[in-house]
Amino acid sequence: MALKGVIFDCDGVMIDSTDANRQFYNCILAHYGLPPMRPEQERYCFMATSAQALESILPKELHSQIGRMGRDIVNYRQKIMPLVKVYPGFLDFIQILHNYGIRMAVLTNRTDAGMQAVLDIFSLPPYFDPVVTATRARSKPDPEGALSILSAWNCQAGEVLYVGDSAIDLKTARAASIPFVAFSPAAPLDADLTVTSWAELERLVIPRMA
Repeated sequence: MALKGVIFDCDGVMIDSTDANRQFYNCILAHYGLPPMRPEQERYCFMATSAQALESILPKELHSQIGRMGRDIVNYRQKIMPLVKVYPGFLDFIQILHNYGIRMAVLTNRTDAGMQAVLDIFSLPPYFDPVVTATRARSKPDPEGALSILSAWNCQAGEVLYVGDSAIDLKTARAASIPFVAFSPAAPLDADLTVTSWAELERLVIPRMA
């Protein structure tokens, strides 16, 4: 089928936030006198929502305070977002999609506020519609967000690609029957395509855009 739309995960795909998120969660842990994250905790936290991540690394007696941690303990927007970077080639890639009339959406486990910070700080063009966050749909790997995008676009699953970097993204795509592109995954994924750069994906999808 001709390509009609591309859905993007945010962290690990649009932006490189690995070191920034590691610092955020470790700062929270340090505030409470707890040791830094272990490798398996890091892997989970980078895929989960911020609330799920904090619930997984903090003792239960602190869970009631999670809502204020990104504001009162570590100001995420002021202290952490400056450490985040847009992946090289991403802006060029979405401009090419836009030029071909390909629709674009975001499906992320960030909250509305966290995703808006990314859009604002990097002055990303207004190409993404809809932007589906964990505030607006059940968090991935539940397919609710992906299916809502297909409905909004009136597209079949085979006319769309979902670009992600994790097993959670893969499960989400499979649950919605959307072809999955793994973007520089940390571990091998059973994806329909695996790419390590936006230029590589551009070469592969241009024949479907013509």
